[in-house]
Amino acid sequence: MARGELCTEEEITTLVHNFYDRIRADALLGPIFNAHIDDWDEHLAIMVRFWSSMLLGAGTYEGTPMPKHVALPDLKANMFSHWLALFDLTTQELPNRALAERANEYAQRIARSLWYGYQLNNNPNQPLTEINHG
Repeated sequence: MARGELCTEEEITTLVHNFYDRIRADALLGPIFNAHIDDWDEHLAIMVRFWSSMLLGAGTYEGTPMPKHVALPDLKANMFSHWLALFDLTTQELPNRALAERANEYAQRIARSLWYGYQLNNNPNQPLTEINHG
């Protein structure tokens, strides 16, 4: 299946909005996100463009997420694991199973990349650790 045939922009918007509704309400991650995101409407629009670019090849996202993430204080591997768990809960609700599977694959790669980048930037002399995710 070609990327453009995977899903619609509307399905991506639903995924992004439902996921970040969970994040914002979450006891562990909500305070972190809410403290660093000033304009949720803008953030959600950026995330829809990001995921549209990933899943559909839309090319609508221009940005560098790594610097924003490595600048956050005191992130831990369990936070990335929890982020993935919330993402999985969200994709489980999607009727489009191909979208859910592909989005989960990308989410795992993204979380791993951001966690590695965070460790390399903040603890460059320490061995890298993995995210424990089922």
